[in-house]
Amino acid sequence: MKESIKKEIEVPEGVTVNIDGKLLSVKGTQGENQRHFSYPTISLSYENNKIFISAEKASKREKRMIGTYEAHINNMIKGVQGKFAYTLKICSGHFPMNVTVSGNELTIKNFLGEKHPRKISFPDKVSVKVNGTDVEIESCCKELAGQIAAKIEQLCRITDKDIRIFQDGLYITKKA
Repeated sequence: MKESIKKEIEVPEGVTVNIDGKLLSVKGTQGENQRHFSYPTISLSYENNKIFISAEKASKREKRMIGTYEAHINNMIKGVQGKFAYTLKICSGHFPMNVTVSGNELTIKNFLGEKHPRKISFPDKVSVKVNGTDVEIESCCKELAGQIAAKIEQLCRITDKDIRIFQDGLYITKKA
């Protein structure tokens, strides 16, 4: 049965919210997040330090989308208060790997004895650091930090050798 739904999200102190049409901007001490919410029958509004997500005569799909919006907005608010961090472990059993970060590019040299380095670039909103055998990724956007961690892990994926023996690579050990 279709019914009207209105959910509210409390905005904590020190976080500013701006809604411009379908674009939601959240600013805090750790940074800024922006996201475009474009579902046609769901509306966003902001008043009295509360974000309201509402839909008139919501179907099952719209009810699910409201829950998704609520989760995204909560993650945006958490991200601008404290950054999301991922940790990857460098495992090199056969050949000593050299992992370096210069600017917005991560370079992996001598992976399984390869002559050409493997490289991946990342946006400015993400900070990547190499500490010994750990690679730390931080961002105020949870999705962006997770995507970069997954791309780095996939960069060292082994397809042509026995993975029970060749366990070299970078592996996610801690998620946000």
